[in-house]
Amino acid sequence: MNALACIAACLTVLLAVAGPAAAQSLAPTTGHTLAATCTSCHGPGGRSPGAMPSINGRSEAEIAKTMHEFKDDSRPATVMNRHAKGFSDGEIAAIAKEVASWR
Repeated sequence: MNALACIAACLTVLLAVAGPAAAQSLAPTTGHTLAATCTSCHGPGGRSPGAMPSINGRSEAEIAKTMHEFKDDSRPATVMNRHAKGFSDGEIAAIAKEVASWR
């Protein structure tokens, strides 16, 4: 096998292996994954064991509205406004849908 054929074969194998992995890393983050971060402050399943408010049992609309209020600073917060600013409107909708399912 000449050098050019060897390089072409190696590139073909590399693309066959790396292509699906690269595509998988670009997959959109799900509401389940995004909402999992909420539990570090709001407790497992959104049931707060302490000073943070529980979010379990709230409706999807209420969660989305509250997150948007944090995002646009119309609702005062110490930390949540900074968290909310990091999410797109689509991500907020996905988080709200997921958290509302924690019943």
